[in-house]
Amino acid sequence: MVSLAMNPFRLLGDFSHLLSFIVMFWKLFSSKSVAGVSLKTQEIYVMVFLARYVDIFWNTLSLYNSIMKVIFIASSIAIVYVIRFASPHKNTYDKEDDGFPHMYLVLPALLLGICVNQDTWAFSAAYSAFEMCWAFSIYLEAVAILPQLFMLQKQGGAESLTSHYILLLGMYRLFYLLNWIYRYMTEDNYMALIVWISGIVQTALYLDFFYTYINAKRERIDAPIELDAA
Repeated sequence: MVSLAMNPFRLLGDFSHLLSFIVMFWKLFSSKSVAGVSLKTQEIYVMVFLARYVDIFWNTLSLYNSIMKVIFIASSIAIVYVIRFASPHKNTYDKEDDGFPHMYLVLPALLLGICVNQDTWAFSAAYSAFEMCWAFSIYLEAVAILPQLFMLQKQGGAESLTSHYILLLGMYRLFYLLNWIYRYMTEDNYMALIVWISGIVQTALYLDFFYTYINAKRERIDAPIELDAA
């Protein structure tokens, strides 16, 4: 597994991720609406964090790390619960616009996690199973935002809070990319090809959104994102 060395880029990435949850909950409970939010992306994130942090009961590297695991799992599950079951939120969910075939993301990521992980040839079956789960979560997170971006494109844009949420998710991954570069330059024998390649793919998926966001927010930060509807 990759070590959890801390540096400013890692901390900024974690802060951006936490702030994305705050913005999402702010949207859900201030507007009483889940309009423009992809349930499929949120359910993918639940799968990502449950698979990645399946070691939460035995792998306690630090208090910080354990707290982050709990926050990410609990927050992701809570968002899915609100979209599916909370009133009046569930009545504002647009299933038709959230039509990305997400199983085309989940199944390939699962197969990759089984076949290509950091412990493919380990002798310990239990440890290999954990490594498969971890690799699956990395591959799946790389493409988790696609249903949300698909929904945004189909609806022709997003209101302000949803756009802030997507931006913060992109910033979280961008800071982690800088974290890996920093670690490669400062740590001996640091090599994490699965993480690097998946992270580059994930960051690349946000680039067009970053450009659109910056253009939309030039005059005022609360301006909505507008796109040509699909």
